[in-house]
Amino acid sequence: MKTFVPAFGVQGSVMGWDDPWGKHLSDVTMRTGTGRIVPSQDTPPDASTFMEAIKRLGYAFYVHHLFPGGEDLAPLLQDATQFDIDVVLGNEYGNINGPWIAGTNRYDIPTDFIKQALQSGKLAGLLYDEPEHLQINAAQYRKDSWSPHFGNIEAISMEAAQQQYVTAIEQQVAAIHQATAPAELPVIAEHVFPTMFHAHARAGMTLAPKMMKESFQSLQLSTALGAAKQYKRQLWICSDLWGPDVGNWFIRTSGFPGHSPAEFAAALQLGYHFAPDRLFVENIDGILQHKNGQFHNTEFGDIWEQFRYEYVPQHPLAYHHSDATADIVLIHSDDSNYGQNERPFGIRELDMPTSSNSIFAAWHLISHEQIPAHGSCLHIPGYKFPRHALQKGTVQYPLEQGVSTDIYGEGIHPLFQAANNVLVFDGYVSKDIIGQPKLIILAGSYISSTTLQAVRQLAEAGCTVIACKHLLPVELQQEKQFASGGLWLPVEQLLSEQARAAAAPHLGKADQWKQRFGNYELLITPQDQQGFAVNIETINL
Repeated sequence: MKTFVPAFGVQGSVMGWDDPWGKHLSDVTMRTGTGRIVPSQDTPPDASTFMEAIKRLGYAFYVHHLFPGGEDLAPLLQDATQFDIDVVLGNEYGNINGPWIAGTNRYDIPTDFIKQALQSGKLAGLLYDEPEHLQINAAQYRKDSWSPHFGNIEAISMEAAQQQYVTAIEQQVAAIHQATAPAELPVIAEHVFPTMFHAHARAGMTLAPKMMKESFQSLQLSTALGAAKQYKRQLWICSDLWGPDVGNWFIRTSGFPGHSPAEFAAALQLGYHFAPDRLFVENIDGILQHKNGQFHNTEFGDIWEQFRYEYVPQHPLAYHHSDATADIVLIHSDDSNYGQNERPFGIRELDMPTSSNSIFAAWHLISHEQIPAHGSCLHIPGYKFPRHALQKGTVQYPLEQGVSTDIYGEGIHPLFQAANNVLVFDGYVSKDIIGQPKLIILAGSYISSTTLQAVRQLAEAGCTVIACKHLLPVELQQEKQFASGGLWLPVEQLLSEQARAAAAPHLGKADQWKQRFGNYELLITPQDQQGFAVNIETINL
């Protein structure tokens, strides 16, 4: 049996200890999005000790956010070569601190730095940290102007806004590839929000959804998986330890780690079974502590080692993420809306159409109402983060034994939400990519005429199609039952009784999340009542 193994990696420390290649810079540079310089908690390690720890934990690549001046680059590359560790260079520190590209809140790693890293033979990619977040919420770090990540866009429609955004990124990716030819480096979009995956993939970027964090996992992964398949891109997955919860585990600061060890263990297994090209952890200072000149595992480090050296060898993968197929296909415009309902693609002057909320309604329906009908992540009304209570007191970090949930509140972030073999495509998807699903749902603010024609043909061939009426021309706004058994059902609301009845036979069970890859299907079920951890079974169909 042919097997596939993702490359495993880890992102560097942002508060645990001084960066081994930028020790003096660590004390004067904001390395987190908390809006302040967070002092290092552990004694500073030397670079060799750090690299040895990375090798011991079985990481093949290291995600390093470059200090804007680049003083850390040459010694990092020298050690990466010596220890045979690939490097992914990220732009987060520059995004937070500047300098910014004119008219944006974006730091671009200079071309000379990229070429220097390429010459070492160890550069595996360039990572853009949360570009969708920084396009929509342009004042997150840069406060002197409204300067979205890939520039201000002027558009009078959602489709035009998306096209302008894609064009801006295409130009950036092309410039990188032209400067580094013949190498075509992966240019990675690391997402915290499950929006704009398709825009980034369309523009030529590799996709890296963050797991855990504050996301709904089935929605996040199905959306990224569909975008990667539609545009034939690599898929990386980041298992992000930052999050909303607190508990009796090792805590370096409010929200980090913001997920329980049990959730982390299950998330690693889940991410692995989605067969990404690369899987990495953010950040390593949740995995390790440095004391008395040595690194020691936290409980999260023990979980990583068990996953890497026991779980992975015992669970070989016989498929790749590109093999994904669907029973349910959700096709929606890429509206850049995660529930904020404003600033589409960072445009303050353009109203977010109310039709974009139909995307949330679709997921509410698909998930047996386990995902809310008013947003696609936890940064929406209705969620109170336990980590916020921890911020109010005077606490001496790190908290090696964590805190009591009796005082700070129970966790709010489960891993499980039901979905029955779902893939998400945008409004330009072709018939051959859609495949042969049993149910197609059309939502969002627009769908291309070519995609509408393809979906109509699939309904005629036997598929059930539920379409928001506002997406359809007049001639397609009538319900039609075909001799093949297919159904064309235009609706005013996706949560109407008529829509629910048509979808119900295809939604699967409320306690199951399935994802199919070729001849293999993942059966994901909640391990506990709330679904904070999951059981994963691989079924050979």
